[in-house]
Amino acid sequence: MLRLIVLYTALALSANIAAAADLAPLRMGEMKKLAVFSAPLAAPTLPFTDEAGNSRSLADYRGKVVLLNLWATWCAPCRKEMPDIEALAASENGADFVVLTVAASGRDTPQKVASFFERAGVTHLPRFIDATERLARAFGLVGLPATILIDRRGQVVAQLMGPADWSSPEAKAVIAALRAN
Repeated sequence: MLRLIVLYTALALSANIAAAADLAPLRMGEMKKLAVFSAPLAAPTLPFTDEAGNSRSLADYRGKVVLLNLWATWCAPCRKEMPDIEALAASENGADFVVLTVAASGRDTPQKVASFFERAGVTHLPRFIDATERLARAFGLVGLPATILIDRRGQVVAQLMGPADWSSPEAKAVIAALRAN
């Protein structure tokens, strides 16, 4: 029995490492800044809220590949990349992939996020807020925007600090590689 546990644990760990390693060759163009983790980490399960004030967490999305974008309404690079994130969500969101945007600044309110989304024409992204900023701290972020890629098992496999064109062919190739695993 112990032998089977060791075998299955080894297989699970090597599958996670293989998934992360598959992303490394895709670090080009818009994805050049993508940091791919050799050993995936469990995504934090800290709560954030939806626009109605209901508590949510990353655990709610286990089983899907998740692109988590932490941003703020006052952040110029965040505002600049939001149309590309919106385009990615419009073309790729589905049964096995979801784009989540979480306003991760204590200064953002549901009204500020709603106003920004309406002015920017954002209709395919959720209006999540982490007023406590605990989610950003759990990821060790020192700035925004930050985009975290999470596999189906709820493991963080890569992170990109700063803005990127998430609707680019390079970004879509990274997403496709994660969806294939």
